[in-house]
Amino acid sequence: AVAMGIGRFAFTPLLPMMLHDGVITLPAASWLATANYLGYWLGAMACALQPWAWQRWRSLRGQRGSAPPLVHTVAVRAGLVATVLLTLGMALPAPVLWPLWRLLAGIASAGVFVYGAGWGLARLTALGTPALAGLIFVGPGLGITVSGLAATAMVALGWSGASGWAVFGVLAAVLTALAWPHLRGRVPVPSVAPVAAAAGAGQSVAMAVFTVAYGLAGFGYIVTATFLPVIARQALPGSVWPDLFWPLLGLAVAAGALLTLRLPAHWDRRHLLLVCYVMQALGVLMGVWLPSLWGFALGSLLIGLPFAAITLFVMQEARRLRPHRTSAFIGLLTAAFGLGQITGPPMVALLMAGGGSGHGSAGRGFALSLQVAAGALLLGAVLFGGLARRHPLAAAPQAGATQSA
Repeated sequence: AVAMGIGRFAFTPLLPMMLHDGVITLPAASWLATANYLGYWLGAMACALQPWAWQRWRSLRGQRGSAPPLVHTVAVRAGLVATVLLTLGMALPAPVLWPLWRLLAGIASAGVFVYGAGWGLARLTALGTPALAGLIFVGPGLGITVSGLAATAMVALGWSGASGWAVFGVLAAVLTALAWPHLRGRVPVPSVAPVAAAAGAGQSVAMAVFTVAYGLAGFGYIVTATFLPVIARQALPGSVWPDLFWPLLGLAVAAGALLTLRLPAHWDRRHLLLVCYVMQALGVLMGVWLPSLWGFALGSLLIGLPFAAITLFVMQEARRLRPHRTSAFIGLLTAAFGLGQITGPPMVALLMAGGGSGHGSAGRGFALSLQVAAGALLLGAVLFGGLARRHPLAAAPQAGATQSA
């Protein structure tokens, strides 16, 4: 909730307030969002390379072994503290520093996400309750909902964007204090059944395609996740509803995470990912096909419900493909996801610039951006379908691997 719901996505409900205050323009907001997504990518790459760097450092000292899980909890704590401070920093009247704050916030959120989720999944497995993994991903949805509703209230009260950042910084501090005592201790590494579906070069190709497909998810949802309140306000001028679509999306994220608890463990995660991608593509297109109250509401639900599920299914499949180096592979996948996010806001800025400066140019730029984003999600669905067809699961080994995930 802190790292993703506030550190990453508080910018979305606060953007209309910042635009109203005149402290930022829409093209500048696109690049400010890109700075955050770039930081997320850098943080994810650091997580992916950390095991290699640790082993290299130990080998130079003549030691052996991998990074202890305790390092991960330290990184999570550091990332939470950084998120609090950087969120408060956005309340300061120093626009020249905002790109740096958002860049660093992206790095912090990636560290908390990769290490926090990996640590939580390992804890649940060690406790014999891996089926509860979806609970971890309720956090981002609740963070999005709370920040969205708070922003809606602040808009009604006439507060400034700077006040909003200060409130979210305090909220992040309170939530961090609640989580802090539980982020400690070492986690035993669970035994995971070996992969039998793919091996050698075939497994490497499957992992590469899987990584690309997850990167397309980052590109596909990010236009809506960054500009939903702005798009809705343009389509529904004068309406009181646009600010509520974002918290509705957050509630859908939390609900989708809870729904994963009811899914059979033996279902192929690639098939589930295919369905989730198609749902999100339809949700993205609602902003183009049906730019109305019900269209945006339906689109928020279709984008939010699969959001956390996609992340969970990807992590479970990562554990199946790389049972002994899962954290590094999750870091690589998160980096691909972050790279997809980086390209989204600049695309919006370029398409809006190419649409001219006349009436409706911003709407045309958003519409084309949403169509391209939906196409990326559909391509990702095709890739997952191809992987499932080319590398079907072996029944017996997969059951054990999925249970461990």
